[in-house]
Amino acid sequence: MPKPAVHYRVEFERASSHYFDVYLQTEAQGPLTLTLPAWLPGSYMIRDFARNIVSMTARCGDMPLTIEQLDKHSWQTESVDGQVTIHCQIYAWDLSVRAAHLDLNHGFFNPSSLCLAVVGLEQQAHSIAIQPSQHAKNNQWKLATGLASVEVDETGFGSYVADNYDALLDHPVEMGTFSEASFNVGNVPHRMIYTGAHQGALQRIANDVEKICQAQIELFQDDAPFDQYLFMTMVTGNGYGGLEHRNSTALMTSRKSLISSDDGPKTDDYRDFLGLCSHEYFHSWNVKRIKPAEFVPYQLGQEQYTRQLWAYEGITSYYDELMLCRAGVISEQDYLNMLSVTLSRVSRGVGRLKQTVAESSFNAWSKFYKQDENAPNGIVSYYTKGAEIALCLDLMLRKHSQHQVSLDDVMRLLWQRHGKAGVGTSDNTVQQYAIEVLLPYCPEAQALLAVFFHIAVDSTDPLPTQELLQWAGVEYQLRPSYGPNDKGGPAPSKQPGNHLGARLSEAEGGAKLAVVFEGEPAQRAGLAAGDTLIAIGGTRVTAASCQQVLNEFAQGAVIQVHAFRHDQLFSTELAVEAAEPSLVELTIADQSKLHNWLNV
Repeated sequence: MPKPAVHYRVEFERASSHYFDVYLQTEAQGPLTLTLPAWLPGSYMIRDFARNIVSMTARCGDMPLTIEQLDKHSWQTESVDGQVTIHCQIYAWDLSVRAAHLDLNHGFFNPSSLCLAVVGLEQQAHSIAIQPSQHAKNNQWKLATGLASVEVDETGFGSYVADNYDALLDHPVEMGTFSEASFNVGNVPHRMIYTGAHQGALQRIANDVEKICQAQIELFQDDAPFDQYLFMTMVTGNGYGGLEHRNSTALMTSRKSLISSDDGPKTDDYRDFLGLCSHEYFHSWNVKRIKPAEFVPYQLGQEQYTRQLWAYEGITSYYDELMLCRAGVISEQDYLNMLSVTLSRVSRGVGRLKQTVAESSFNAWSKFYKQDENAPNGIVSYYTKGAEIALCLDLMLRKHSQHQVSLDDVMRLLWQRHGKAGVGTSDNTVQQYAIEVLLPYCPEAQALLAVFFHIAVDSTDPLPTQELLQWAGVEYQLRPSYGPNDKGGPAPSKQPGNHLGARLSEAEGGAKLAVVFEGEPAQRAGLAAGDTLIAIGGTRVTAASCQQVLNEFAQGAVIQVHAFRHDQLFSTELAVEAAEPSLVELTIADQSKLHNWLNV
């Protein structure tokens, strides 16, 4: 690797104040222009990381330099000839996988939050040295990152290098007193580190994740696209999320999601955590290397629009849970239960009737990543609807080729022709490759798939999900909701109750309406998101008791409800109704057909 042209030094002696001190050094011949990204790949929202810079100074030797701010995330120094040092103090108090967080318990950062780019030197090698604070030394902190090390000690602190600025940005850093487990897939070492209090059975988790990683590498029928991989997990009370990187992922999960026994039954929360690990790992191929042409290269100072996110997040969302089943870490019925929840997220909201997945992808910046209380009524998720499209495409390819080809074959073509070649995909690439793999077995492949992709991607018409699942040995049923917290899947043994048509959250003195579904009883009664419901039929309610109280009334009755809106009390009449079938439940109808699909 060439000698780095830009050097960073990261210090964090002021962790109790949540400040990183970042020093940038480079040679200048004239003015330097500096920028900080406004967003980071994989999270399609302008986040303006520069807003967390609280001070910036520049020097050439002992001489202070003036810095002029050009816009919200760009600066320029005065003209100078020599080595320039830029010092930034950066506030880090965003406990998420997207930015930076620092306190006396741990530190985490994406370089996109800390490391300014030097315009004109982005393609040169970059180095970063991370120095432990005295507090970190006293408390035996360690450091983990996927960056290539140059000179580090046994704790991981020291110097690292990246091929260029984009590569630097794709390697987050975690510091603290983390616990860990490790495994190898082939000759590739994998580490799983955890920051935060937990009682997780780490070796059991690692054993399950190892099987998932193995199954994914086998799918692509090639070597893994990295020589090491790192799962970095921040464990919190109720967090959930992940962000993919070239040879690592940053995850956030709740304590209850980490299974605590070496041999106890798997919980739904644990299966969800395995699905999260699977999702981000699959992105190592599908997003990090196979990517839309619009993202080649990334322009991190402004929005980059594409209509293809359904294929990247949607296909990944299909495979994330499917891989748990193929790897043998969950049962076939458990997989169908997880798939039921995904399909229910699509069927539950009327946004699927108003927005296509191509539109959802294009408007990710302003709609999907900025969801409000009306989101289920106005938009469709390119994650969940995209997963349903991938499911249907996989089953169509299998059905019309007698299981000779599948979506796996399409993914392998995408990997060989785009991921390995560094060539972006167009809006029609997935369709073209689906036709290519099916045509030898189905002469009508082009017409068949042209109709399917039009319906799936560019219309709001329903997909043939039920028909295709039936062909694959799965019974598909729509059932009513059993209450605001019902996500779909197996129905409780009790009878369904009355239906409010809203999602609730706890509020002082009542139940807050977080979402009111279009055309359902709460909306027809004049209730709105943000209202605090305090009584139904004269009986006080909370979010926990609301369903039970509502169930006491006969269907067809009209009852008085009381609520607060903007601190003003009002009452209205609510028609008591049964819920319409809107949630999906999947069960095994033909075991042999199901085996053929799931490849187990």
